[in-house]
Amino acid sequence: MFTVYVYTLDTLADWELGYVAAELNSKRFFKKDAPDVSVKTVSVSKDPVKTMGGLTIIPDCVLSDIAATEKSVLVLPGANTWNAPEHGAVMEKAKRLLSAGATVCAICGATAALANAGLLDQRPHTSNGMGYLEMCSPRYKGQPFYVDKPSVADRNLITASSTGALLWAKQIIERLEVFRPDTLEAWYHYFSSGKEQHFFALMQTLQTGK
Repeated sequence: MFTVYVYTLDTLADWELGYVAAELNSKRFFKKDAPDVSVKTVSVSKDPVKTMGGLTIIPDCVLSDIAATEKSVLVLPGANTWNAPEHGAVMEKAKRLLSAGATVCAICGATAALANAGLLDQRPHTSNGMGYLEMCSPRYKGQPFYVDKPSVADRNLITASSTGALLWAKQIIERLEVFRPDTLEAWYHYFSSGKEQHFFALMQTLQTGK
């Protein structure tokens, strides 16, 4: 079973998590033999967190509860508070998880935190721009590995810009292998284009046997 830990912090960018959290938690398009997935919120404590949208989240668990195994997935959303010293602990956890073969997924401001921790120095990645990482992450040295795309998957590291939430979700779902490939393609094409033929193609993949 995969355990997906969504890191929560004040000013969390709610919308960046929408696609991936909804699909992994609801399992509505999972294939018949998909691995089980549990979605949990995690933080430095169980104190309530207030998102950018004004929603209150009470974390399910704390960082020490995350097991460093290949079945763990750490999801790091954007936020305006990544510079707070308390978030150094989740960067240390991310480093251990990557070394253990677990999956780490970061979007927007969280990529700057990874960059400042040196975790993007030797791996293909993206963000809101190379200049953004240089401005927000004084210790960033990963310029040769920067890829100018909305989302970039490099094995167990998946990074995205603030505009890449949909592709980021697609790459995370693909990494976990919980959708059939044709379901995932139809899902992505529908939500990226809004064209009805892709919606019907998505429904057809479910009817032909998950």
